[in-house]
Amino acid sequence: MSELRTPPPLKPGTLRVTPLGGLGDVGRNSASFEIGGEIVLVDCGVLFPEDRHPGVDLILPALGLLSDRLDDIRALVLTHGHEDHIGAVPYLLKQRTDIPVYGSKLTLALVASKLKEHRIRGYRLIEVKEGERHQAGAFGLEFFAVNHSIPDGLAVALHTSAGTVLHTGDFKMDQLPLDGRITDLRAFARLADEGVDLFMPDSTNAETPGFTPLEKDIEPSIARVFDQAEKKLIVACFASHVHRVQQVLNLAVKHGRKVAYVGRSMVRNMTTARDLGYLHVPANVLIEMKDIDKYRDDQVVIISTGSQGEPLAALSRIANREHPVIELGPGDVVLLASSLIPGNENSVYRVINGLTKLGAQVVHKGNAFVHVSGHASAGELLYCYNILRPRNVMPVHGEIRHLIANAKLAISTGVPAENTVVCEDGDVVDLADGRASKVGRVDASYVFVDGSTVGDITDSISDRLILGEEGFISVVAAVSLHTRSVIGDLDINARGFAEEPSVFDAVREQIREDLQRALDDGVDDIYRLQQVIRRTIGAWVSRRLRRRPMIVPVVVAT
Repeated sequence: MSELRTPPPLKPGTLRVTPLGGLGDVGRNSASFEIGGEIVLVDCGVLFPEDRHPGVDLILPALGLLSDRLDDIRALVLTHGHEDHIGAVPYLLKQRTDIPVYGSKLTLALVASKLKEHRIRGYRLIEVKEGERHQAGAFGLEFFAVNHSIPDGLAVALHTSAGTVLHTGDFKMDQLPLDGRITDLRAFARLADEGVDLFMPDSTNAETPGFTPLEKDIEPSIARVFDQAEKKLIVACFASHVHRVQQVLNLAVKHGRKVAYVGRSMVRNMTTARDLGYLHVPANVLIEMKDIDKYRDDQVVIISTGSQGEPLAALSRIANREHPVIELGPGDVVLLASSLIPGNENSVYRVINGLTKLGAQVVHKGNAFVHVSGHASAGELLYCYNILRPRNVMPVHGEIRHLIANAKLAISTGVPAENTVVCEDGDVVDLADGRASKVGRVDASYVFVDGSTVGDITDSISDRLILGEEGFISVVAAVSLHTRSVIGDLDINARGFAEEPSVFDAVREQIREDLQRALDDGVDDIYRLQQVIRRTIGAWVSRRLRRRPMIVPVVVAT
């Protein structure tokens, strides 16, 4: 990662683009666009924590960069309703509730539900549709239909005096989508005739050759799972994957099974999708989770959250035999109808192993054709480059390898290499005189949500990692500053060590001698005496046990 470099003052007629998240990670997607002192944000999502973030609930974009510019924000534009694009909206609106939020009907419904949970009032949600144009200060906003793994996805063009930017959001080019709503390439072509000065395309599948398979092509594979399931059947997918849930509902009706949603987010999102007409639920097919036991195992299909191995989600609790209602056993089938988000591999395989140990058959993308991606592969991206003919390209949404692969695709279609900007979170890009270039770098570090705490808790996380990996030792010593002597025995307590407590007997006398030596030398400062303990036991543990634990020395002076 390049060093921080303060960008120059923004010149008149220049558009400044700053990614606040989503470039380098699959998640917390957000970008800031500024011209003439006015700001528009595109997306405001979360990143879910990995094993290296113990105790963290969510990771937010670098919203702190906007904390003293909140009054300059003219709009927040949301491309679609996935958590990695809308999950941080409440944390932004808590700072200023009346920021106009633009999005499609389903996207805003999901946002409104989140705002209600956070008890936020006075917000402004502005529903938009593809083909519409809106004005937000100095920005003209134009919306385009795009196909994705959630209905109502939108790309947005930002028309400014410095040029036009097209941001795709997440998209693919399924030509036979389940909802009949395709990515509007004709509108892209019309925009190309006007001129696209900066293209910001989804990079998630840029390394994947060819074209993303059609959603409808997986239906036979899912149908086979239904045909072969003779007992309990659980389908785990993203809580926002309306199309996948629709497929499961249709197959459940065909096989005479009732459907139960399991997981709070699944119940909430599917209820919203049904109420708005995006999900068609046949009559008398849904049942409450508490009523599952009223039916034979072969009469029910359970649609569950937890396809990414989230420890508190329903599927993980089922795998750990901790769910209050659902139990699995031999002959049951679990279908993971989702992709693997990078970073979640260990968690997902842990759940698969747990389910398999219970006797269930686990069907997943690795052993059956039961999921297709919601993102454009290389062939689709090439189509977009050739249609749009952008002057500059800044790939978004993905790890660095995805961004670089996307940039190479752009160059292969004729975009000059010097006009293809591969960025990381915090890089500042200015669009001026038809050219996009990096002009500086700001701190776009992770913002952690830990319970009710929001902010930089990096030191706390480092401590948790040390506690989890290296253990903890406390040493309590009493000294008399009057007689300059160590009083009584040392109290050494260790946690996270396989060795017997008696192993520390070997270092007790050494600590005592070093403390006494310091007292004899005139040391009477409690902090310095604690540091003597820390150095002595730290060196001993490192040499003898090859560990670097957290050490908490306590000196009681009388």
